[in-house]
Amino acid sequence: MKTKPALFARLIKVEHSVFALPFAYAGAFLARPGWPGWDNLIWITVAMIGARSAAMALNRLVDAKIDARNPRTAARELPAGHLRRGEVALFTLVAVAVLVLAAFNLSPPCRYLWPIPVAAFVLYPYLKRFTALCHYGLGLTDGLAPAAAWVAVSGHLSWSPVLLFLGVGLWVGGFDIIYAIFDVEFDRREGIHSVPVALGERAALRIAALSHLAALAALFAVGFLLHLHLVYFAGMVVVSGLLAWSNLDIARRGLDRVGMRFMTANGVVGLVYGAVAVIAALLAKGPSAGS
Repeated sequence: MKTKPALFARLIKVEHSVFALPFAYAGAFLARPGWPGWDNLIWITVAMIGARSAAMALNRLVDAKIDARNPRTAARELPAGHLRRGEVALFTLVAVAVLVLAAFNLSPPCRYLWPIPVAAFVLYPYLKRFTALCHYGLGLTDGLAPAAAWVAVSGHLSWSPVLLFLGVGLWVGGFDIIYAIFDVEFDRREGIHSVPVALGERAALRIAALSHLAALAALFAVGFLLHLHLVYFAGMVVVSGLLAWSNLDIARRGLDRVGMRFMTANGVVGLVYGAVAVIAALLAKGPSAGS
């Protein structure tokens, strides 16, 4: 029998933090050249822990009945009875409180903007009941991470964090479309909306690839707009190669044979991008926050 902390760690899929946390750090470092300060980094990390925990727990609460009917997800903590709804609801409230605490220890605008991600956490789980564009709801919710970290450090928005927001949104939306193919037959039976349900598997893979191309364009544009060091663009070449390889591998061998390895590749994308963005920011010589 797993301990409660282990069950909650599984509930929120701690390992999937690679899809948002590196981009949050990228936003923090790119907001101004040099070191953003330990206080900022610590509170941004705390905010991310609270935000991601709340988002995942709330998603599991909203989808518990659907998960119980899906053979792929029936063993998750709530439908399997390993955690009770009251426990997960309390966990969600504590996570939101952690997010709010962190927001009040960052730049002044964060004290008023924290309801925006919380609203996104509430809205996202319901989108699949109404629209095939739900994948981009998830993506743009994750895209709030670098934009919020930018505001946390600089105190204002500009075009660069907007491009980070869109880039992450399109990237995550693209691989969420691929992920939805695993559940396409179940989703059809249950009346759940997704791009694979609406357009079929082949069209969904093409749309995912186009989403990733658009994401790369947005992230390259960040580098040009901020006049970043060459290391950023070298890293973006690696990121582009990883995304191209992942999409081509699925197209060539089929998703059934690739399995969840495409998620691993996307995790590496997040880590590589976060690393090169931080390095490029530390090498920056001029102001960037106003761009």
